[in-house]
This record gives sequence, C-alpha cells and structure tokens, in this order.
Amino acid sequence: MILAFQTDGAAPPAPSVDSCQGRTVTDPIDVRCEPVPGGAGWSCRVIVGGAGAPTAHEVSVTAADLARLAPGASSPEDLVRRSFVFLLAREPKESILRRFDLPLIGRYFPDYEPEIRRQGER
Repeated sequence: MILAFQTDGAAPPAPSVDSCQGRTVTDPIDVRCEPVPGGAGWSCRVIVGGAGAPTAHEVSVTAADLARLAPGASSPEDLVRRSFVFLLAREPKESILRRFDLPLIGRYFPDYEPEIRRQGER
C-alpha cells in the first residue's frame, strides 16, 4: 500500500520542536480531520512519515476535548499535530496506538494536557 502525505501538491510539513523535551521531531505529520455526524467532534487520520514505513493512526477528538486543550480553536488539526509532536518526542512512531481518543495520551503521559495547553497559548 502506498500512502501519500500530500495530495494537494503542498509541501510536506516542516519539522517541529517539542519545547518540553527540547527534541526536534523531523518526521512529517499529515493530519486530516472530518466532522463526526451529529456535531459531537471529529475523526482524524494521521500519517507519520520519516525513517521506515509510514504509520497511520485514527484519533477521535470531541468538541469538549478541543475546548479544553485548544480554547478558541474551531478545528482540531493543529491540536492533533501538536499532540503527535509531543508523542514523537517521547516514543517512536511505531509505538503510538493505531486508534485512540485524544485524551488517552494523558493517561500515559501526565504532563500532556498542561504542556499542550501551554503550547496553545503561544
């Protein structure tokens, strides 16, 4: 299976720096979110490139998650991208669950929610 990172001809995303760990995350992260019927939130497909085969992930984000973690944001793409940068600074892409609800990150990494909210305030 071939997974394309950009279907619209845009350049791949630039590397990001996770400021908490100070590690540079160079894997390209492509995030595409679609609203869930009924307005309860979004289903996001995330593809992480870099060394080795790309990994694909499905992440659920509720409206309450977005309001709590990225106040004022109207869509979750930036929040999900920053969440993957946070994860990739701490573990290899192959270790990230293939399907999960966004708040699950906080169960594994207690510093996740405070750090993501702090990053969003910048």
